[in-house]
Amino acid sequence: MAEEMSPEVLVEGESGTGTGGETLANFLSSLEEITPTIPDSLTSYYLQKSGFNTSDPRVVRLISLAAQKFISEISNDALQHCKMTGIGQTSKKNSKEKSYCLTTDTLQPALADYGISVRKPSYYS
Repeated sequence: MAEEMSPEVLVEGESGTGTGGETLANFLSSLEEITPTIPDSLTSYYLQKSGFNTSDPRVVRLISLAAQKFISEISNDALQHCKMTGIGQTSKKNSKEKSYCLTTDTLQPALADYGISVRKPSYYS
């Protein structure tokens, strides 16, 4: 049976100059200071619902940060697609500023880049 090792044991047992271990230790300690947009409780709920149980809050925080980055990349890609196609409403105050609205039509190409297909139900067509 495999023995479970804590991150501190892994850092101490790492070979080399020690800079990789110090970087890992710094990263793990910085996870406690960062507050992600997606709450840890929400991440824990969906992790448990999918069958992944962990008692280490740093793992949950790391997954929350990864999900936050994934969502921000998708929304940024959708915004860039919207700007390239010229979809946007001109504001009344300043005719040069445009406001953009995230819709399913603007989100579909960004999600397709990540291999996620989204289709509207037939009653919305």
